[in-house]
Amino acid sequence: MAPRLAWIGLGNMGRGMCKNLAQKADLSEPLIIFNRTRKRSSDLQSKLPLGKSTIAPTLDEAVAKSDIIFTCLGDDEAVQDTISVALKGDVAGKLFVDCSTVHPDTTNLLARNIEAQGAHFVAGPVFGAPPRADAGQLVFVLAGPKSDVARVKPYCNGVMGHAEIDFSDQPQGIASLLKIIGNTFVLNMVEALSEGHTFAEKSGLGTQNLHTFIETMFPGIFTAYSGRLMAGDYYRREEVCPNYYLASYEPGIMYTQPLFGVDLARKDAKHALHLAEVSGSKLKDMEVVDAHLAAVQKHMGSRGDIAGIYGAVRQESGLKFELD
Repeated sequence: MAPRLAWIGLGNMGRGMCKNLAQKADLSEPLIIFNRTRKRSSDLQSKLPLGKSTIAPTLDEAVAKSDIIFTCLGDDEAVQDTISVALKGDVAGKLFVDCSTVHPDTTNLLARNIEAQGAHFVAGPVFGAPPRADAGQLVFVLAGPKSDVARVKPYCNGVMGHAEIDFSDQPQGIASLLKIIGNTFVLNMVEALSEGHTFAEKSGLGTQNLHTFIETMFPGIFTAYSGRLMAGDYYRREEVCPNYYLASYEPGIMYTQPLFGVDLARKDAKHALHLAEVSGSKLKDMEVVDAHLAAVQKHMGSRGDIAGIYGAVRQESGLKFELD
């Protein structure tokens, strides 16, 4: 019989991942869903086919009734608090899979605490924005004992994702380390695009001419983010995604929340800077990115998105944060 699964955490990423798990995975019983705010669970369940999911009233019940427990939460503290509660019950033999973006030290601590209770643990952070989660097009990074990773794989490719980076038999923290380093590539990309668009506007080249170059040389995520900047989709999130998002976004869908919230981005940037410091590395670009993210927080609060770096760079160059 297929194992009973539980999903914990229905944030921007978790909702799409949970939806695909419920709809596409080979499950013998309905997926157990738990979220601290019950309304999110009810809202998601109402969109799923009848009988594909059930809502657990408590975290304890979700864990007790499941064999494999997926978590996808916003930060290190949330993950640690959730697992701490989960481990108060009898979890021997259960498999925990954390898809959150956290510090490698946090991941390795989770591994020790979970395994000390006779349970198993796989780190499974993902690459991809919320629309990719909705579409089941994420990239999973899987680390932990090979036999445990093998139990997780049936729920990745073709269900919640389209590719895997397999770190079987490597420490779970390696997956989180790659995730943090990988996110610096994303943040640096947005910084480069923001500076480039600002430079193009100030120098007289024009942002459309620059965008044409980017489309030709860097199709995909670079072009998608360039389009976001040009559309003003770094400070207004209420508009329908335009056509040049098709490589990364589902057309016609309203994405009103940040795709990569500034608070979470600063968390990742600080993790990267800490890891660089303790390893004797230098991340000068990330120091610049973090300063610009701080400016986005000041201007927009928690509504800010990493694309808001463009507004911060514009301000430094004597332009308005928003487009004219």
